[in-house]
Amino acid sequence: MASKIFYLFLLLLAHLQPHAFVKGDATLIKKTCKNTKYYDLCFSSLKSDPSSLNADPKGLAVIMVGIGKANATSTSSYLSSQLLGIANDSTLKRVLKECADKYTYASDALQASAQDLANEAYDYASVHITAASDYPNVCHNLFKRYLGLVYPPELARREDGLKHLCDVALGIVESLN
Repeated sequence: MASKIFYLFLLLLAHLQPHAFVKGDATLIKKTCKNTKYYDLCFSSLKSDPSSLNADPKGLAVIMVGIGKANATSTSSYLSSQLLGIANDSTLKRVLKECADKYTYASDALQASAQDLANEAYDYASVHITAASDYPNVCHNLFKRYLGLVYPPELARREDGLKHLCDVALGIVESLN
């Protein structure tokens, strides 16, 4: 009786969470990530997305682009929220607003690259990913223009994160050519 209940439990669990029992193609993910600058970031990011288990290399590129897009969107939202706490510093407000816009542009560029991937326009996808990776530089440079403005450590961390995600996505896209 206990074994029947256990079997029914496993059957129910498999039905409710089918990806938990799918082995997936870890070999393809490992092989794909070896073509990137940041293997560990690539592997952990792709393994964290259940759809990667059934994806082909182009699908893995789309997933990475989506992760980068989420990062850029999150950073733009973070910067916008920082504006709320600033009362008197109009220069800092202007710089944070411009930075938020740059991260929105990065998100838009990554969205365009996802469309390029769908159309198998890999060269254009690479251009859009490279553009997305460069927008944080513009933000960083805005802080350098104004004496007394310090580039926030949290923003530096987010900048590096987006650049690394873009580098990974670019490595995957370049392997598709």
